Amino acid sequence: MIGNHPKPTRAALLAAVTRKVRDIITHDLSVLFCGINPGLYSAFTGHHFARPGNRFWPAVHAGGFTDRQLHPSEKHELLKGNFGITNLVKRATARSDELTKEELTAGGKILVAKVKRYHPRLVAVLGVVAYRDAFERPQARLGLQEETIGKTKVWVLPNPSGLNAHYQARDLAKLFRELREAAV
Repeated sequence: MIGNHPKPTRAALLAAVTRKVRDIITHDLSVLFCGINPGLYSAFTGHHFARPGNRFWPAVHAGGFTDRQLHPSEKHELLKGNFGITNLVKRATARSDELTKEELTAGGKILVAKVKRYHPRLVAVLGVVAYRDAFERPQARLGLQEETIGKTKVWVLPNPSGLNAHYQARDLAKLFRELREAAV
């Protein structure tokens, strides 16, 4: 079982490619987390970072954003802490490297418009390569960026996907904690 859903078949996952995962957003958030795009598990369940093995929810907890590790189905609990979630690209894929540069660039423009509408204090893009492509910042590194979106500061974190083996759980926790400290 995944939340209230039975474990999906391959066919069910592939069929989920047309589903959307709704933003968890409101005005004046402390941090708006921005994933790259929904994976097929997320599209299937309708929950952000839902695939077993994704390290977003453990990193959010270890970084001090929540008092316990939330299940993806509890995503709205983030709003109680003044945090939200969106994605650069709405299209679900099995892997983020299936996205085109054009999709990421268009997603960057949509994110800018969303940030200007909702005014979060910080937007945290989860994936340095996606950030580089979406915002044409080939030298961008993790952490606070020089560029802002209006008054909103931009922070880049590693992609928490279990497929990203460059960062272990303790490394993600440290980086998420640095963001949390900057957000207070």
